[in-house]
Amino acid sequence: MVDKKIVFSKGEIQKRVKTLGEKISKDYAGQPLILIGILNGAFIFMADLVRQVNLPVEIDFVRVSSYGNHAHSSGVISFTKDIELDITNKNVLLVEDIVDTGRTISHLKEIIAARQPRSIKICTLIDKKERREIEVEIDYQGFAVDHGFLVGYGLDYAEQHRHYPEIYHLLNPE
Repeated sequence: MVDKKIVFSKGEIQKRVKTLGEKISKDYAGQPLILIGILNGAFIFMADLVRQVNLPVEIDFVRVSSYGNHAHSSGVISFTKDIELDITNKNVLLVEDIVDTGRTISHLKEIIAARQPRSIKICTLIDKKERREIEVEIDYQGFAVDHGFLVGYGLDYAEQHRHYPEIYHLLNPE
């Protein structure tokens, strides 16, 4: 049995995603927007978020990783799937499941910036500053969490636990 403690309920998550979608819709009203989800963790959050954004959007994904099968970042960022859309002179919103050390999202933002979009903003479901190594400006934040290893709603440990509709603190990940 997995030892876990609930942090955010399904209802709390749905309410917050709706609020984020409304704010994004307002901020980008009348403008084209490309959402780039960061796989694998952000796919559930992004799917729900897109349904709450009342704008025409384009969607793409990148796949980067720094955790592998561990509960802590290796510090080495592996980039295995690039975007396919042309983002030149377009508004880009990077959609992440969790910003922890800041290394992955910071590195990805640099890569995206080199492609000359009109703007780049970051939307994350969880902003966890416990292990922050690189300061990152989060434009749209679902929840701030002080500490803990979180799973569920797309968040995983060694590719497990993504399927929970709630977010849990995994009490003994290693």
